[in-house]
Amino acid sequence: MQGTFEPVQCYHDGVTLDGFAARPESGETHPAVMMFPGAAGPGPSFRAAARELARKGWLVVEADMYGKGADLSTPQAAGIHFAELLKQPHIIRERAVAWFEAVRAMPRVDAARIAAIGYCFGGRCVLELARSGAAVRSVSAFHALLTTHAPAREGEVSAHVAVWAGGRDPYAPVSEFDSLRAELDRAGVDYQATLFSQARHAFTDPDHDGIAEGISYDPTAHRIAWSGTLALLEATLAG
Repeated sequence: MQGTFEPVQCYHDGVTLDGFAARPESGETHPAVMMFPGAAGPGPSFRAAARELARKGWLVVEADMYGKGADLSTPQAAGIHFAELLKQPHIIRERAVAWFEAVRAMPRVDAARIAAIGYCFGGRCVLELARSGAAVRSVSAFHALLTTHAPAREGEVSAHVAVWAGGRDPYAPVSEFDSLRAELDRAGVDYQATLFSQARHAFTDPDHDGIAEGISYDPTAHRIAWSGTLALLEATLAG
């Protein structure tokens, strides 16, 4: 039933990953949108976005990167898992690809029409998915962590890449935004990069507004980035 979530699992390197799916009303085959949450895990606004995408006719899958039973009860607890993954950047890319393959194999998913969006750490995940060369139609990264252990290589990125960044984001400074653009240019990627000059980290996330220095919700930047992402999904997931 639309508006409810069903459990979805993915397996990577001996780790069981617990996600959820939001399905459209009809039982037909649909394009899929993978959603990667921020470091603290999926919150109310993330789930609301998943429901909205499902109402538009896409099958939505939340991609857990930490593993079954990971403690997400507080940002501090979730941060332990986040820090461990940052020490193993190759795992981030491999795990994002594992989720892509799992979604592609799901019943009633159009395997040729899959996109991904990600927030903060999840934005890093979708950029790594694109860098891997996976056959994902588009990726949209909101206030993402932009650095990588293995830059995109020329001719290998098939996805259209959209990056929505904050000019006052202490976790992804403008210098890293510029470096990402140079990386994507060298690799010949079809991309769009938008910098909101006054936006801070997590500018699309009202759930974490002001929880730490440099983190602030910006409703205008959120609205523009979300509208652009919907347009990108509609364009890249069209039949």
